[in-house]
Amino acid sequence: MDESLQEDWLETRLRDEASYIDDAGFTALVVQQLPGRRATQNSFRGFFLLAITVLACVVTYFVSDGGHFLVSAIQTAAAMPLWMVSTIALFCGVVATGAAGYAAFVRGREEILG
Repeated sequence: MDESLQEDWLETRLRDEASYIDDAGFTALVVQQLPGRRATQNSFRGFFLLAITVLACVVTYFVSDGGHFLVSAIQTAAAMPLWMVSTIALFCGVVATGAAGYAAFVRGREEILG
């Protein structure tokens, strides 16, 4: 929300301060001759990425012996003592909080420095 307000303010400021130089329609002519957007490439790209992802999931499932490693991992996690599960959860929470804090710090620094 703040970015859109800043952009609106900046656009208004630039429009008010910049005087228009008459170019006898040259700018409009150039804009009309620009090629249009190609929308078909984006839809093909999305389909291709989805197909590759599904293919990778199927190959991984069969290579991993039908997902047997998932059953094994769940059984191992269920057999862990509560203190170990709590320690792992705390560690994951600290790492996630640290990553989010770092991302917020970097974004705030970029906004301040411009």
